[in-house]
Amino acid sequence: METKDRILHAARELFMRNGVRSVSMDDIANHLAMSKKTLYKWFSNKDEIVQTSIQQHLVEESTCEVPTKGAANALEEMFQLMQWHRQFLSELHPSIFYDLQKYHPQAWALFEEHKKTFLLQKIIENLERGMAEGVYRADLDLAVLGRLRLAEIDLCFNPDIFPNRQFELIQLHTVCLEHFLLGISSLKGHKLINQYRQLTEVE
Repeated sequence: METKDRILHAARELFMRNGVRSVSMDDIANHLAMSKKTLYKWFSNKDEIVQTSIQQHLVEESTCEVPTKGAANALEEMFQLMQWHRQFLSELHPSIFYDLQKYHPQAWALFEEHKKTFLLQKIIENLERGMAEGVYRADLDLAVLGRLRLAEIDLCFNPDIFPNRQFELIQLHTVCLEHFLLGISSLKGHKLINQYRQLTEVE
């Protein structure tokens, strides 16, 4: 691995574990057993590391193998994605998105653009698939619901609404996604959701 990639890999690991704000250039250099002089040879400051790291992550997310490949239907796709997110969120410091938004606006702008294009398109594709399969209601407004789902994701990372000390990210995302799916699903879809959640409802 080239030096620049080693720096980005180490920085991302520290950011995810400790949050962005609390990680300094000294921390990154020490983590790599590298001199700060070498670190500054590749990156002029921490903000450049943050922005390049975010760019790299978004490219990987856009091109990597989809964790839901082979899902039998749109709902199974979402539940598989939920499991993948549980693993991802278990390794993620809850302040990371707040730190990006407040202290690294250029990096945050990259993430926001990715969310409004790539992530929104993926949500709408899932909604279209579910409607075609009959597991989602046939009368869904895709433009509204796609953006509603994005807003729900944002809310989970908002410490003013869900304080980090009181709510766990994994639980927040699970509850919000299940609530969203129950609202858009047909009767067939509700039965599938209960199967995936291993629940039995009395009519």
